[in-house]
Amino acid sequence: MALLQRLLVALLRVLVAGEHAAGDAMPSPASGGGGAAVNVEARYARVFCFGNSLTDTGNNPLLPATAGGPSTSPPYGMTFFHRPTGRSSDGRLLIDFIAADLLAGANFAVGGATALEPAVLESRGIVSVVPVSLSNETRWFKDTLQLLASTTNVNDYFLALASNHTVEQAAATLVPDIVGVIRSAVIDAIVAGARTVVVTGMIPLGCEPQLLALFPAASAADDDPDTGCDARFNELAEVHNRELIRMLRRLRRAFPAVAVHYADFYRPVTAIIASPAKYGFGDTPLAACCGGGGNAYNFDFAAFCTLPASTVCADPSKYVSWDGIHYTEAVNKFVARSMLRGVLPMPNPIPSPSLSIPLSSSHEHTGQETSRELATL
Repeated sequence: MALLQRLLVALLRVLVAGEHAAGDAMPSPASGGGGAAVNVEARYARVFCFGNSLTDTGNNPLLPATAGGPSTSPPYGMTFFHRPTGRSSDGRLLIDFIAADLLAGANFAVGGATALEPAVLESRGIVSVVPVSLSNETRWFKDTLQLLASTTNVNDYFLALASNHTVEQAAATLVPDIVGVIRSAVIDAIVAGARTVVVTGMIPLGCEPQLLALFPAASAADDDPDTGCDARFNELAEVHNRELIRMLRRLRRAFPAVAVHYADFYRPVTAIIASPAKYGFGDTPLAACCGGGGNAYNFDFAAFCTLPASTVCADPSKYVSWDGIHYTEAVNKFVARSMLRGVLPMPNPIPSPSLSIPLSSSHEHTGQETSRELATL
């Protein structure tokens, strides 16, 4: 089950602004527009990172519950570091590219962490092996700020699906609570002094080799004709992203002096999968580079990367997925550039006709939300 925990919670990067370099601020479509624009050349006093395995640069192997996992053995790290570093990829992660020139701060991300507390998940029949949630990470953040004296949610959704919850159940019961936890984490960061907060959206779940192999489509209608991804799981990701964008817009209004940004993780990845050759990738964008099993996705837990039955591809840079769950360094670099430089236009969330979520009073909508307003987040 430990391998089932390796997906991203919800990447929450908090940039605590220091002195800014000279130069014009460039509005980033991936940032959601509105408020202060992301300045790619800006310098920050510190960077603090929250999340899960897509942003964990080595914390997971340090915890007794997760020590000795796949990321501590070859071929992990083969592309850039030439050795395992605890990162769940062949090389660098998204945060490595985002914070390449920043030397101060801390990374609280832990592979396998969830957005909701393990006890909350257990009360809904969902078991989490890794005893870390986003609230743990924000508590560590507060403790670290005191010492200095001066993110999540993919796991939650995957564990729900693995516990036989339907996509509709996951959308109705988990999305409001997960978005609420992220909201609390963002507010904690702002209260602690963050002046720029970047929250990434959900990845395209239906394009993950793991999910495609473990949950085959019930019919051809479930397949996205443009990507071959499972439209059911991608729809869940879109519901999450739509609610996340609405929540961030409300926070932007509540904290006008803080730059609150939404960074699109979904569309850069689906763009690669739909047209891999256009972006320099190979012709099997839904297959894992490292894995086995003999299926189209090269994924099977019995042949998971590092196990004897697994094999590794010759060139990870041609693959989207590293091990069926995590992205290759090439994808992480592409997504980072997309977020910072606006390679892709900002998404325009469109309400799903088949999935809706009941919102409690703490997450209720305020006002009419037009496509134009959502597109300028």
